[in-house]
Amino acid sequence: MSTLTWTAVCAFDDLLPERGACALVDGRQIAVFRDFDGAVYAIGNLDPFSGANVLSRGIVGTRMGEPTVASPMHKEVFSLVTGICFDDPEVVVPTYPVQVRDGRVEIAA
Repeated sequence: MSTLTWTAVCAFDDLLPERGACALVDGRQIAVFRDFDGAVYAIGNLDPFSGANVLSRGIVGTRMGEPTVASPMHKEVFSLVTGICFDDPEVVVPTYPVQVRDGRVEIAA
């Protein structure tokens, strides 16, 4: 059984609702998002369509009740829950376990 290694990336209060931030965890760029209800999500920051690390700068929204981010490059929309692209479901960005503990956002990568 493997155990997750959690890395603290920022204070929860440092994340603005409906905005993204980029964190470097174990050599990986990870886009971190907080919604208005306080839920936190972590996905890979690399936009697979453009090859640029920009998803943390994307537009946060929802589709069919699911939290999403639209790439700032070509506007493809990704689920913050599953990483699946709504515009091309065969394209998926990685998702990462995320938790808030003692006011700190932690990611396992």
